[in-house]
Amino acid sequence: MDHTVEPGSRSGHITVPASKSYAHRLLICAALADAPAVIECDGISKDIEATIECLKALGAKIEVVHREINVDPKDFGKVLADGDVTTLNCGESGSTLRFLIPVVGALGINAVFNMEGRLKERPNTILTDELPKHGMSFKQEDNLLYVSGRLESGDFNIAGNISSQYVSGLLFALPILSGKSTLTVTGEIESKSYIDMTEDVLESMDIEFDEYPENCYRIPGDQVYSSHGREVVERDWSNAAFFVCMGALSDKGITLDKLSISSKQGDRAILDIVKRFGAYVYVGDDSVTVKKKELKAIELDASNIPDLVPVVSVLAGLAEGTTKIYNAGRLRIKESDRLATTAKLINSLGGRATETNDGLLIEGVGCYKGGTVDAFKDHRIAMSAAVCACGAVSDITILGAECVSKSYPAFFLDFNRL
Repeated sequence: MDHTVEPGSRSGHITVPASKSYAHRLLICAALADAPAVIECDGISKDIEATIECLKALGAKIEVVHREINVDPKDFGKVLADGDVTTLNCGESGSTLRFLIPVVGALGINAVFNMEGRLKERPNTILTDELPKHGMSFKQEDNLLYVSGRLESGDFNIAGNISSQYVSGLLFALPILSGKSTLTVTGEIESKSYIDMTEDVLESMDIEFDEYPENCYRIPGDQVYSSHGREVVERDWSNAAFFVCMGALSDKGITLDKLSISSKQGDRAILDIVKRFGAYVYVGDDSVTVKKKELKAIELDASNIPDLVPVVSVLAGLAEGTTKIYNAGRLRIKESDRLATTAKLINSLGGRATETNDGLLIEGVGCYKGGTVDAFKDHRIAMSAAVCACGAVSDITILGAECVSKSYPAFFLDFNRL
């Protein structure tokens, strides 16, 4: 599907959908829990659908009714006979894959993960190198990853500089093993806030762990996830970022409602980032208003907010001066090579962006000229292209715009309400 966006700033009120990151975590913990739960989730994307379908294939009974997901964990991990292999279709969801690999091992289930798009090219060696030391086996054939063996407790050591998802997957699995485990995360940890979210959900399910010293987790075994009957998924700051940046290009401004201002989501940093550019930001009890002021270039360390880079780059292209974004090398292994595709997006619309080894240099040009851009099958590139229209002088046509369904299926409907 191609989608054409008219030029000009937007204004008004918007409520973004539920956090994809929190929804993944709550669904997996609910499937591991001791009793049924209802998860209130306003907006279900393809990635969340992938996690739901995988959990159902593993035995959980899950029903989606309007904005509620009913999870019955009674048969989770118990429906497969020894030697049977279950197919888990992950779509393009890296979270689904990396969270469930250790969980499948903890349950002792033989499975084959079916990966679509670029997911098969994204690295998993952090897990496939470490987990065989604890009873698991792996074999990859093109887009299929075969997993077998039962995960055993012990001392786990993994690097933290590729993805926080490996850490989260182990934090879900280790509490249900027989025996105590330690998990040591070495080196720099990328996107630590995502691990904070995992810890938040584990604590809400009464799972015990200690982190001492820093980045060394001590996790008792034989624990039981406790269901508290109902969980509410807070709103998504990663998706809010697109409207925050639109607000920074609007004289009238945009107000985002029902956001958790105290959220542990790392992409809440978008507020500080647009302030640094010079935008006006007003924070209420559960809402944020952003308006245009004179924008000036900044330097940005993206190591903990990689998902924000495409849309922040769009804003940088309209700010006075040259913005430098660095420590963003991991973006090359996302749904697209996001450093390359972000630069192509900006340059195709008359902006000036240059790739570096680990980031981007973006020279402000005042306005985008409009035109036709490729989304490169990447939801964040497609949504960033729509933000470009807020600072453009003519229409922007986005090729392959349907890819927004990965994280925000209603994005263009919400965009058009402004």
